[in-house]
Amino acid sequence: MSSPLDDAPLVPPFGPLEGVRVLESARFVAGPWAATYLGEFGARVIHVEGPPFEPPYADPTRTLRPVLEGSMPGEAVSESWVQYSRNKLSVGLDIRRPEGRTIFLRLVEQSDIWIESSRPGTYDKLGLSDEEVWRSNPQLTIVHVTGYGRTGQPDRIRTPSYDLTAQAYSGYLSLQGKPDPDPPMRSGTALNDTVTGLAAATAGLMGYVHASRTGHGQSVDVAQYEMFFILLENLALDYFVRGVVRGRHGSGHARLHPYDVHRARDGWVVVAAPTPEAWRRLKTVIGFTDPVYDDRDYRLAHREAVDRAIAEFCGSRTRQELEEIGRTHDVAITRVFDIADAARDAHFRDRGMFVEWDDPIAGRVKGAGVAPKFSDTPGGVWRGAPWLGQDNARVFGELLGLSSSEMDRLRASGIIGERPPSGGPNSKPPFFVTEGL
Repeated sequence: MSSPLDDAPLVPPFGPLEGVRVLESARFVAGPWAATYLGEFGARVIHVEGPPFEPPYADPTRTLRPVLEGSMPGEAVSESWVQYSRNKLSVGLDIRRPEGRTIFLRLVEQSDIWIESSRPGTYDKLGLSDEEVWRSNPQLTIVHVTGYGRTGQPDRIRTPSYDLTAQAYSGYLSLQGKPDPDPPMRSGTALNDTVTGLAAATAGLMGYVHASRTGHGQSVDVAQYEMFFILLENLALDYFVRGVVRGRHGSGHARLHPYDVHRARDGWVVVAAPTPEAWRRLKTVIGFTDPVYDDRDYRLAHREAVDRAIAEFCGSRTRQELEEIGRTHDVAITRVFDIADAARDAHFRDRGMFVEWDDPIAGRVKGAGVAPKFSDTPGGVWRGAPWLGQDNARVFGELLGLSSSEMDRLRASGIIGERPPSGGPNSKPPFFVTEGL
């Protein structure tokens, strides 16, 4: 007799992407985050990891610092893995071996989108080129996430890439921080990786829509540096049309003013008045009366007097007082939030941007929620980030129809593998969190 858990679907039905099937064999933030994002809105995501099926894992995200101590002695798991791999199914499969490759292609047959993030040519050498994969599923959308793309200069394509190198090569880093001789300032988070992940998720869905209409899948080439480059406003246009090489301006903006960070009595705030109407309201609030500064170009070229007036106004008030003044007079003044500020903020809480869920290794955790918000088919968190091979039995058995004896043979030969936590598998049924706690 089967248990209620065995009878449950692989992924509970929810979200706008219910029924979309994603196969993901990516590593290290950008590619995996793309699949996680789809999974948070109802897609079925199967994450494939190769050997070793024990620490140190093939996917370094599992052990990336900082780590959380597990609920069982001797167990630990990366905070990044806990946040960025929830809502996934995990299988351990060695696709370097013929039998593993055959099983992978059977998973391909059951998928709409495949996301991977290896260096160009890696899967070709394994006998899993795009053309070979399409023989198993002609409608599959294949999303390749790389540092520099799959075409172009061979020496650049082969170059290692991480979030920081993509920030540098894209031109993004040249705009961040104070002017020379201070160094450029990198983003405080892996911003390029996560932006690339969002782009890869969007690209996967675009390809899925196209394949649904035409019956033909296609390959999508997502390069880390390009996703940042296209977000750099009119940087390229500025250069090619006017010969401008835009530089770093600290916390200020090259073209907009006032648009900067200022010190309040108890911390930092941003003050933004980039339009004529916004400037009119701000100057009334701070008591700035010189009419010559109403000219945008003059104000931009002579920032000191306005900056001094804003600094004096902000420096004598708390962040809370400044925000209240801003709301009263319709002026954009906002505290610079750190995570402690966000955790105490009623608006974050009311919009469900903090949720709790059960991680199979770390136990009960609390982290970032799900966005954006859908009125009829909201996203949610239905499970924590899986331990390696947590879903071998259900995926290989129920989805592909492998028998228990066949899985035992594959396990003994190292083609499939798993590494449950020391306390044993977590058999809790699926749950949902769609609101902040």
